Amino acid sequence: MTALRITLLLSSVALAVSATIASAADGASTDLAPVEVWQADKSTIFDAQDIDLEAFRWIARPVVVFADTPADPAFQQQIILLEDRMDELVERDVVLITDTSRSELSSVRKKLRPRGFMLTLIGKDGGVKLRKPFPWDVRELSRSIDKMPLRRQEIRDSALSD
Repeated sequence: MTALRITLLLSSVALAVSATIASAADGASTDLAPVEVWQADKSTIFDAQDIDLEAFRWIARPVVVFADTPADPAFQQQIILLEDRMDELVERDVVLITDTSRSELSSVRKKLRPRGFMLTLIGKDGGVKLRKPFPWDVRELSRSIDKMPLRRQEIRDSALSD
């Protein structure tokens, strides 16, 4: 097992343990954390108000789509492009997050500070890998992800285990 795989496994275990501890501390809270919801259904699209990007570190690649309103034509086009090829995003551990409320400053909006429409790709390491001020096709997004060192390692590991 590679060091990277061990690190990812330990991160996942630590997250599960901390989620269990947080749940126990909350008492009777039965709500699932966004990470757990995403792991159960990787085609889920989240609202940024419910998201702490740090929770997805080493687990998923957040793609955040910003707009000042859900009626923004670029936003609507981007969501259609993403939904049409969701299987390719799921294959690359992408979690989709939207933020269409400029007035309600989510922690995601505060961190990434978009102006109008913006598509942002965040790597599993938590770093911003791509910002686009216009809609991007999943094919282009997939190519960008597939060039990342961690994704290349995932592809190699997958080929070895087959």
